[in-house]
Amino acid sequence: MKNKNKNSSGIILLNVLIFSMVAMFVLTFFIVWSTTSIKIARSTLYTEQAFQIAESGIDYYRWHLAHNPNDFKDGTTNNGPYTHVFNDKDGNAIGSFILTITPPVVGSTIVSIKSEGHVNSYPSIKRTIQTRLAISSFAKFAVVSDDVMRFGEGTEIFGPIHSNYGIRFDGIAHNLITSAVSSYDDPDHTGGSELGVHTHVNVGNSSVNESYRPQEAASVNPIPDRSDVFLVGRQFPVPQSDFTGMTNDLSLIKTNATSGGKYLASSGKLGYHIVLKTNDTYDLYKVISFSSASNSCLSNSISNGKTWSINSSGGETFVGNYANPANGLIFVEDDVWVDGKIDTARITIAAGKFPDKSTDRKSIYINKDLLYTNYDGRDVIGLIAQQDVTVGMISNNILRIDAALMANNGRVGRHFYSSQCSPDDIKSSITLYGMIGSSNRYGFAYTDGSGYQDRVIIYDANLLYGPPPSFPLTSDKYSTISWDERE
Repeated sequence: MKNKNKNSSGIILLNVLIFSMVAMFVLTFFIVWSTTSIKIARSTLYTEQAFQIAESGIDYYRWHLAHNPNDFKDGTTNNGPYTHVFNDKDGNAIGSFILTITPPVVGSTIVSIKSEGHVNSYPSIKRTIQTRLAISSFAKFAVVSDDVMRFGEGTEIFGPIHSNYGIRFDGIAHNLITSAVSSYDDPDHTGGSELGVHTHVNVGNSSVNESYRPQEAASVNPIPDRSDVFLVGRQFPVPQSDFTGMTNDLSLIKTNATSGGKYLASSGKLGYHIVLKTNDTYDLYKVISFSSASNSCLSNSISNGKTWSINSSGGETFVGNYANPANGLIFVEDDVWVDGKIDTARITIAAGKFPDKSTDRKSIYINKDLLYTNYDGRDVIGLIAQQDVTVGMISNNILRIDAALMANNGRVGRHFYSSQCSPDDIKSSITLYGMIGSSNRYGFAYTDGSGYQDRVIIYDANLLYGPPPSFPLTSDKYSTISWDERE
């Protein structure tokens, strides 16, 4: 019996030992699990706190730019990074954010802000947010005008179009067309008022009816779809575009060109010819004489009796070759002809004469190709004329213009040249890559069949936030165009 009791006692002791070990293991597991959970909870808390601190850095600098739109050094004179202490609601310092500010390149409005958030209680944790802010320019339309517009057959436009008055569109629109008026009396024909944006293209075929269109009358309801013409649609009335704001302050461009760019006083001749080059320079000529045309040609045209084309033989004299200005601004107090090609350059050429008198206003002329090398936003040309941006009579039969064109008080287009000007009255095709801002009615073709037969306008979306230097902006307020978290 004794041996049996001893064996029982040993078994009980062994069981107690095993259960004790299991209990210790479970207890240890729960202690470790609890400790780890607390650490994870704290880590999660501090990670979220670091994120909130980083985000507050972005918010702070948005506020800073709202009050100082051109300050990219956080109110200092150094290039950063800039460290700010972050306090809780009781004023206790609980962390910090570190800001890295990348200012816009010349001509662009895009500023990049990187904010790195840290928590004092957990120094190894950080969260980083990067955002890009920008001010939109008036180059948000392929074509915008403060006058009625007509786009005839053969016109194809890739980009939004807007007029503060009415639009007649008989081509193909690949984007939205808007007007600030619900209806208007089309000046190109008699009859009643038609829709603010309307077409004269017949339903079911591509022929055009030149007379008043009852199907597009102001009173029609519902508005016809016409997706054969308006591929994305038409919308009216919408708010006016502030064309007064688009009439950029040429005197300011003149001032900036004089101090950090290139200023050209009156040529004493007919004007200047600028040939842009891919090596960041341009050739400058003085224009001496225009190409000639018969009296019957010019007397039957609306070109002020001129071809607006440089005489190919002795029509100009070479002045010199110059480096593109550091601030990208060339101001010409005379008429100017522009052509050539750029490669990774941002240039604005403006023409005007002061004091501003309607009879003395200066224009820009383009008769040969004006081209980019890169179409990703690295190449930008702006042409801002006090009066007109015009294609002359003796221009390329197939012409391409890569630029943002602004006619502050006149029009973007080509003068009418009658059949007596043959073969220069009719041209094949013109392609515009960029945008058009025209105070008066735009146009490169006429109802008699003269002008450019095919007209293609392609909107350069890079211009919205990366316009040419000193191009007009919509406001001085920044908006967010991208936001993401970085590792």
